[in-house]
Amino acid sequence: MTYSIAMAGKGGTGKTTVCGLFLDHLVKSGKGPILAVDADANSNLNEVLGVEKPVSLGDIREEIARSELEEVNPIPPGMSKQEYMDFRFSSALVEENNYDMLVMGRTQGKGCYCFVNDILREQLKKYYQNYHYLIVDNEAGLEHISRGILPPVDLILLVSDCSRRGIQAAGRIAEMIDELDLKVKKVGLIVNRAPEGKLNSGITEEIETQHLSLIGVLPQDPLVYEYDSAGTPLVKMPETTPVRQALGEIIKKLEL
Repeated sequence: MTYSIAMAGKGGTGKTTVCGLFLDHLVKSGKGPILAVDADANSNLNEVLGVEKPVSLGDIREEIARSELEEVNPIPPGMSKQEYMDFRFSSALVEENNYDMLVMGRTQGKGCYCFVNDILREQLKKYYQNYHYLIVDNEAGLEHISRGILPPVDLILLVSDCSRRGIQAAGRIAEMIDELDLKVKKVGLIVNRAPEGKLNSGITEEIETQHLSLIGVLPQDPLVYEYDSAGTPLVKMPETTPVRQALGEIIKKLEL
């Protein structure tokens, strides 16, 4: 059975950083094979992982749409349009070391974003059961989960920064999960960028007010800023860095 994990939270909280380091920890712990899905329209998970950005499903959709408008037929002789589309969308799945990656992307022109959602749903149906874990970096909302684009989700990790507004945003997402009856097995909160890895009483009280289950706290780590500023993949940070150590403890607590 594939264990599926979805990262959610408002923009700017470091969700993609947490997702990439989380994936890297599982890979180095021998938990592969893993399917990583970058389902954020502003896709940059590849930068955290230090891999070339794969062609996205949205890019392929636009390529096919342009060829129809320009009446340039890219389909090889003897291949149907559906066969060609299946072939091109399958090429979006890129193999890395002990994990594969699929990028949703978005349409660049006037094409409907819903169509790209449908493509992602179909690609996941084909592939996800071949992996031990599915890890999805979502947009700020829960569109991919609420619309049934993702397979059944076992764990949703709400990522917040160390601010009252961030915790409140995570609380609203948790309420949405309940209202939509998404049948997620576990929902937990990770607070990111906490000074010295500690929460003050005001933030702790807000977490309780929002009825959130705190899974763990990640410290403000200067190396994250240094690596990001230099364009160095964050997965190249030493295993001894505070943020990696703290994330390792969180993953151990989750018993993945």
